[in-house]
Amino acid sequence: MTIIMETDTTTTDKKKASLPAGLRRRAIIFGSIGLAILIAGVTTAYFLYVGRDVAIDTATVVAPLISLAPKSSGRLNAVYVNEGDNLPANAPVALVGTEVVETKVAGLIVKVNDTVGAQITAGTPVVTMVDPSSLRVVGKIDENKGLAQIKVGDPATFTVDAFGSKPYQGIVDEVAPTSVQADVVFDISDQRPTNQFDVYVRFDTSEYPELKNGMSARIWVHTL
Repeated sequence: MTIIMETDTTTTDKKKASLPAGLRRRAIIFGSIGLAILIAGVTTAYFLYVGRDVAIDTATVVAPLISLAPKSSGRLNAVYVNEGDNLPANAPVALVGTEVVETKVAGLIVKVNDTVGAQITAGTPVVTMVDPSSLRVVGKIDENKGLAQIKVGDPATFTVDAFGSKPYQGIVDEVAPTSVQADVVFDISDQRPTNQFDVYVRFDTSEYPELKNGMSARIWVHTL
């Protein structure tokens, strides 16, 4: 005699089905909690980060000026360049007497004395240029507006008026050791003088070729 035992498959299937569903619910709950913690952490970090920013409203994209001058006095007989020219190193720019004045490095011509026939004394610049690869953003900050928080190596973000709100990235590579005496301001509350200091931000000039000498900018230093 063969005995066939019937099994309540419906109940078994429900038990099997209920376990994954429960796990799914727990996964969803723990996942939601984890996501909430992550969002809270990111938000907190963001506000802490933003809260440590030091804003410098007055800044300019600049490069050190390079003056090209004759070693001996003489008549300015010829000028070979114009403002805006990009020149390689060792390129002739002017002829003073019999002396050919040349560039020392590659760069951009920003000023030219084109008064041919004028008498030029030794050491007087006939052409001024800048090296675009040495461009930096230089900002002036009051000593009581966060100067003490800024350190060399701090990352910085800056914008340039010519390009609206487009963000550029850089790094603080110098904080002036002395104040800019010509720009001393006064705190109205007590008439005490407030000195300003220059903060220099270096950036990758090859990445931002649109930035030019003299452009107005604004800096946010992310103090570490």
